[in-house]
Amino acid sequence: MDVADLFLKLLSFESITPDDAGSLRFIEEYLSGYEATYVNREGVKNLFLTKKFSEGPHLCYAGHVDVVPAGNGWDTNPFVPVVKEGIVYARGTQDMKSGVAAFVQTLKDIENFEGRLSLLLTSDEEGDAEFGTIIMLEHLKEIGLLPDYCIVAEPTCETQFGDAIKIGRRGSINGYLTINGKQGHAAYPEKAINPVHQIAPVLEKLAGVHLDNGDNDFAPSQIVITDIRGGMEVTNVTPGSLRIMFNVRNSTKTTQEEITLYVDKLLEGLEYSLELKQGSYPFVTKRDSKIVRKLSESIKTITNVDTKMSTAGGTSDARFMGTFGIDVVEFGVINDTIHAPNECTTIVQVEQLYEIFMKTTINFNI
Repeated sequence: MDVADLFLKLLSFESITPDDAGSLRFIEEYLSGYEATYVNREGVKNLFLTKKFSEGPHLCYAGHVDVVPAGNGWDTNPFVPVVKEGIVYARGTQDMKSGVAAFVQTLKDIENFEGRLSLLLTSDEEGDAEFGTIIMLEHLKEIGLLPDYCIVAEPTCETQFGDAIKIGRRGSINGYLTINGKQGHAAYPEKAINPVHQIAPVLEKLAGVHLDNGDNDFAPSQIVITDIRGGMEVTNVTPGSLRIMFNVRNSTKTTQEEITLYVDKLLEGLEYSLELKQGSYPFVTKRDSKIVRKLSESIKTITNVDTKMSTAGGTSDARFMGTFGIDVVEFGVINDTIHAPNECTTIVQVEQLYEIFMKTTINFNI
C-alpha cells in the first residue's frame, strides 16, 4: 500500500467526532512494529505509537482522525472517496486525513532514525478536545515520554502547496461584559440610567481596539465585538442592562489580566461586570528551532517554494504541545475547503506531503 492508497482507505472511515470508526485500530495494525498505548476517556480514543531506534531526540507526528459532520450540498457520498482528474473528494481530505496518511506512511517506510519516532492521534480534535490530545500528553509526561519535537499535519498552505507553515497560534479569550443601568420609560430618560447611552461614548475604544502592537510572529491582539443586546425590543422602555460579548485572539503580549485592567480603566465609574474565559493559550516556536529549519529545508527541496512562517488562523491541538514545552510546527495541504461540502485535495499534494515528511525525518539529525 502506498500513501495514496492509505489516504483513500482512511477517508472511508466515517469517523465523526468523537468516533474513530475503527481507524485507530487500523493504523495500529498498519504500524505493527511500533509500541501502542491507548488512553481513552468519555468516549474519546487517543493512540500513541512509538519506536526507539537509538539514542537521540524524540520526534513525534500528531493529528486527529475525527472529522466534522458532512452536512448538506455534497455531489458525492462524503465517506466514499471519489477521485476525479487527480482530485479526491470526501470529508476529511484536507482536515486532516491527508496529513495523517502522509505521516503514517512515513513511519511505515522509515528504516532508521537517530532517536525515537512516535505518532499521536486523537478522535476528538474537532469537538471540545477536553479528553483528546491533552490527556495523552499528560500521560506521556507521567511516564517520561514527552516528545522533544512535533509536527502536526493540519492543512496550513494558503494558495500554493508549501507556501506556509505555522510556528505558533494565537490564544482565544472570550469576554462577557454586562453594563448595569436602571430601566425606565423612554419619555422620562432623566429618571432612568440607560446603559446604551453610557457605553456609547467609549464604544469606539472597545470595539476593534488593538491591545498590543504585535511583533514579528503575531498580529496585534484585538477586541472583536461579537454580540450586543439589551432591552425588550420595544420603543418606549429603556434597557436595564446591556450585554456585550467579544473575543480576543491574543498573542503572547496580552493576557487576561491586561484585558481586565484595560476594561476597568475604560469603564471607570460605571456599574458593570466582566467575565473572561481563556479557551486556548498562545504559543510560538522559535524560527531557528531545529524542527522549523529541517521542515522548511524539506519543503524547499521538494516543492521549490520558500515557505513563510505564520501564526494566523484559529486553534489546533498544537496549542497543547506548546504548553508542554514541545517545539511544535504545523504543516499540511492547502486549506481552502475544510468543513465545507465537497471538501477535496489532490493526490499530488498528499504524495508531496509524504515526501516532505520522509525527507524531514531522514535528515533530522544531519
